[in-house]
Amino acid sequence: MKNKMETPKIPLELEDLSLALEAWESKEEIKHGRFSNISIENQSASRVSFDKVVFENVIFSESSLPEVELTDVIFDKCDISNMNFNGSFLHRTEFRNCKLLGTNFANSRLQNVSFQGCVADLSLFRFSKFKQVKYTECSLVSGDFFQAAHQKLEFSECNIDQALLSGVKLKGVDLSDCSFERLHVDIEDLDGCIISDSQAASFVGLLGLIVK
Repeated sequence: MKNKMETPKIPLELEDLSLALEAWESKEEIKHGRFSNISIENQSASRVSFDKVVFENVIFSESSLPEVELTDVIFDKCDISNMNFNGSFLHRTEFRNCKLLGTNFANSRLQNVSFQGCVADLSLFRFSKFKQVKYTECSLVSGDFFQAAHQKLEFSECNIDQALLSGVKLKGVDLSDCSFERLHVDIEDLDGCIISDSQAASFVGLLGLIVK
């Protein structure tokens, strides 16, 4: 039986933390709360922990939260572009219809994480470790997955044009309903990758062959 992705465990009632927002401090723990319809600016702290927290229509600006820990967290219609989450741990976390342009998740661990309808062009996931992670109807143009390791990584109806997948073992990864003109990928990593007939010509080019 296939392992089923775990979803965020969010209480029915959450404290509204929007009006009481203060500067987050390193190693601070934020639990059981909701941030809605606000702009969070100039937040810079490391190893902040969020547990059972929902962000709705939140814009993050000029902020950096490296080594953040997200457990049972939902981002809904948020703008997290250019945020620094380098070296973070994400567990049972969802990103729904978010902007993640250039967001840095490098060197992170993602477990039971889903991205749904997100624009994540130029996002960084290099050297990260994925376990039960799924991207659905996302734009990942020029996304950087260099040397990422994974157990159960899924892409469904995503635009992955120009994505950097070098060093990513693609065995069992289904790209057949994704769109792209070109990928940056190593030939040896394509063994066992699932593609469609229409995508085959793109991969033939990697072998130096010419299709007439």
